[in-house]
Amino acid sequence: MKITQFPRLNETCCYERLENGLSVYVTLRPGYQKAYAFLAVNYGGMDFRYRLDGQLRETPPGVAHYLEHKMFDLPQGNALQILSAGGAFPNAFTSSSMTAYHFECTEHFYSNLRTLLSFVTTPYFTPESVAKEQGIIGQEIQMVSDRPQWRVYSNLLQALYDHHPVRVPVAGSAESISHITAETLYDCHRAFYRPENMVLCVTGDVDPERVMAVARMVVSPVKGPAVEKDHGAPEAMEAARAEQIETMPVSAPTFLSAFKAEPSAPGDQMQRLIGDVAGDLLCGTSSPLYQRLYEKGLINQSFGVSYEDQSGTAFLLFGGDSPDPDAVTAEILEEGQRIRREGLPEDRFRRCLKACYGSRIRALNSFEHCCVQLARAHFHGYHYYRFPELYEGITKTDAEAFLDRVVTRERMAVSKILPLGNH
Repeated sequence: MKITQFPRLNETCCYERLENGLSVYVTLRPGYQKAYAFLAVNYGGMDFRYRLDGQLRETPPGVAHYLEHKMFDLPQGNALQILSAGGAFPNAFTSSSMTAYHFECTEHFYSNLRTLLSFVTTPYFTPESVAKEQGIIGQEIQMVSDRPQWRVYSNLLQALYDHHPVRVPVAGSAESISHITAETLYDCHRAFYRPENMVLCVTGDVDPERVMAVARMVVSPVKGPAVEKDHGAPEAMEAARAEQIETMPVSAPTFLSAFKAEPSAPGDQMQRLIGDVAGDLLCGTSSPLYQRLYEKGLINQSFGVSYEDQSGTAFLLFGGDSPDPDAVTAEILEEGQRIRREGLPEDRFRRCLKACYGSRIRALNSFEHCCVQLARAHFHGYHYYRFPELYEGITKTDAEAFLDRVVTRERMAVSKILPLGNH
């Protein structure tokens, strides 16, 4: 087991890749009663096409999410109920690139950990239970599709990307999930729920050796060839469509816009940090542009900016509620052009860099944040806790070059949800 000290963060992290292929990270938090466990699979909603034994296989969109729902089924009952009876607060989620199962508790941590590792690595599906779940997930899909925040984001991805599977909703559609069978779920579990394709992250006042021992005991090796995900040909950097508009029964317009960016190479944490800093410099809450837009009444506190980078996709995202989304996007494009001409003031860059760094430091107070970020970083080939030393290497030129390259009209897509009758 490798024990690494991160003195700038006052963190100690233990890591070991077990004989069965499972990677385990333990962040030590002495004196805390709560402990958090997070088991992640490098498999998400966008991974419905893959190559196995040299052959391309395609499953219905929504299988990863469907599988997440069904993994809690056990011959002796439901894993959620077992964990809850052990004093744990369990949950799970599926994103475009990852499926994760997690719990937090203040007692019975190791028995709860055994339960978590056991049900995730031991599939149990019946044709009857799979058929029953179709109605449940179908209702979930319908409920989510009625939410303006989900619609505006989903529409944005479809405008931004031409063919990358990130544009397909994680849960699939009512039609696509109707083709999922117990055999489909078993096949995908065998393909992706292999120990070497998973990572366990734990944070708390726990014994790392005991965590490793539980993982060794419960998770047996699953033999099989490696799976190659197929996300199609690389995307062009131009947005697939400039605009996507939909009307819904909302009281005011809401919008999201994004600038397409080059995906990070495996192991590259630096571009993710630069993207965060550049977005904050462009239109973060302390930027001059944010102040102007707020004073004009074009944005409110719902407005935000973020940089997203996952599995072959990357984009700078901003949006919120606005009476005039077109005016906001026009001003952001204009601000990008102004920065291109005049550059960024050094003092503002330094303040923003410190603010972004401080935000990441504060986020370490969340056990969940630590585990999620360690898992994502592991799947992308770097260690999350090394971000302090990388911030030292970010220069004003890096941020300016990012904005110059990314903030262009050709790379921008806009998604708008307008009140009925305003289209």
